[in-house]
Amino acid sequence: MTTDTGTTRETGRSADETALRALLEERVAATEARDARRFLAPCAPDIVQFDLAPPLQSKGAEALDRGAVEAWYATWDGTIEITLTEVEIAVGDDVAFSHSINRMHGTKSDGSQVELWSRGTVGFRRTGGTWRITHTHDSVPFLMDGSGLAALDLTP
Repeated sequence: MTTDTGTTRETGRSADETALRALLEERVAATEARDARRFLAPCAPDIVQFDLAPPLQSKGAEALDRGAVEAWYATWDGTIEITLTEVEIAVGDDVAFSHSINRMHGTKSDGSQVELWSRGTVGFRRTGGTWRITHTHDSVPFLMDGSGLAALDLTP
C-alpha cells in the first residue's frame, strides 16, 4: 500500500496559504475601516512587533494596545489605503511567514498627502488549528550617505 503524503501535504499548504492571504487582506480591510479591534484580532497574545513608529519593538499587551492603534487612525483624514504587493508566503506545519512590499496612501489630519512604500514581514503560528500573527516587521530603507534619513521616496 502506498500513500501520497506529498500531495496531501501540498493541498493542505495551499489551503493554509489561502487562509493566510485572507488574514492579511482582513487586516488591510480593518485599517481601511479604522477598526482597531478587528485589526488586532488575529494577533497572538505574545506577539512581537517591529513597527515603523517607535519604539524599536513592542511585545504582548504593548503591541496589542487598541488605544494606540485608534490614536494612529485619528492622525488620518478619510480612508487609509493599504495595498500589499509582491506577497510571498512560506507555510510549514505550524509556522509560516510572509513578506511583501506595501503601499500606504491617504491624507493626514493636517492635510498632507502620504504615499509611502515599505517592506513588511509577518510571522504566523498555528495554535489550536487557528493561524495567529506572532511577529510583524515593517521598515523603510535609510540613506547610507551619512545623513541617517529614511528613504521615503522609493517605489517598486
